[in-house]
Amino acid sequence: MRHWLRLVSLWAPLASGLLPGCATQRGDGLQGPRADVVLAGLSQVGTPYVYGGTNPGEGLDCSGLTYYAHHVAGVRIPRVSTEQLRAARPVAGRRPRAGDVVFFKTGPGQHHVGLMVDDERFVHASTSRREVRLDRLQTPYWQARYLGAGTYLD
Repeated sequence: MRHWLRLVSLWAPLASGLLPGCATQRGDGLQGPRADVVLAGLSQVGTPYVYGGTNPGEGLDCSGLTYYAHHVAGVRIPRVSTEQLRAARPVAGRRPRAGDVVFFKTGPGQHHVGLMVDDERFVHASTSRREVRLDRLQTPYWQARYLGAGTYLD
């Protein structure tokens, strides 16, 4: 029950403008596959982190989460973070927006990927917290490791 209440509290700010008849339309321009990707990512908050995990609700790793969210929206992307980084269209000259993927270098030969859910926050499968969670892109930890953003969406 606690997981459900936390999920509702995370979705409430986004969902407030999403449901005027269609769960993929919102007043601020978030619609279609972009909205679907964001909602699919948020639906996994609290899911355990599992290295190599691809099972929604049971266990995901960072690239498994972004792969799953895009799959729900009907968008095909590579499965692993380094391939996702290579294949994404770079988001240059602007801040990433909801539905874009953000990439980080977290160690030698280690990459991390998350999914922007609004202008400030991203959802990701966190190894430190051992679960899918939200974080702010502008925190010093993430900014120091930030490689850039990409997208598979229009």
